[in-house]
Amino acid sequence: MGEMVTFASNGSTAPGYLAVPESGSGPAVVLIQEWWGLVPHITDLADRLAAEGFVTLAPDLFRGEKTSEPDEAAKKLMTLDRDRAAKDIAGAAAYLVGWADVTSEHAAAVGFCMGGSLAVWSADASDRINTIVGFYPAMPLEGFTPEPSAYAGRHVQLHLDEHDGGAEDPGIAAAVEALRAAGAQVEVFDYAGTGHAFFNDARPEVYDREAAALAWSRTLDFLRAHLD
Repeated sequence: MGEMVTFASNGSTAPGYLAVPESGSGPAVVLIQEWWGLVPHITDLADRLAAEGFVTLAPDLFRGEKTSEPDEAAKKLMTLDRDRAAKDIAGAAAYLVGWADVTSEHAAAVGFCMGGSLAVWSADASDRINTIVGFYPAMPLEGFTPEPSAYAGRHVQLHLDEHDGGAEDPGIAAAVEALRAAGAQVEVFDYAGTGHAFFNDARPEVYDREAAALAWSRTLDFLRAHLD
């Protein structure tokens, strides 16, 4: 089990959930929440990543606020201060890379829903993030213009559900094209028959066990391949 910690962010501090492997060390992963907040599903994922050998920090972007109501979650998404969120993600990456028992010089950003979009944007926020995994990004990616100085040589993996349009969604397709033009290496996986949040086993109405298992396996392989 992990624990709540505080880390430096934007001249102040921010809270987050830190999960550490039994070995006490490992590569660094910043885990970015869905629009529900830092809920048990996210802390459970942090524990799962730690069990796979990754030192994982999930910043609490909503500062303790959580919801299970879609309308309230949508309001939180609409009012999210992206600049502060970016600084929290950058602060989390710096905290991990500076942590004595982290074995990597860089960190990965892994995000779901709202966090999937923030993960894609994260290299702009932090030069410490070189590996990105985004599940069904929920914030619009139209107009996303990654800077080559931030994205060249970065590795990006996207897991997309069929209901949202998958790789054929115009925003996703444009973002993938822009990432590749900026020099990022991008893998895109579509999961036929799935809906948004198919990975979330806390929501049985959308959870797809087979697709989630495959996406998890691909994510772990990707992190192990690209985190130094």
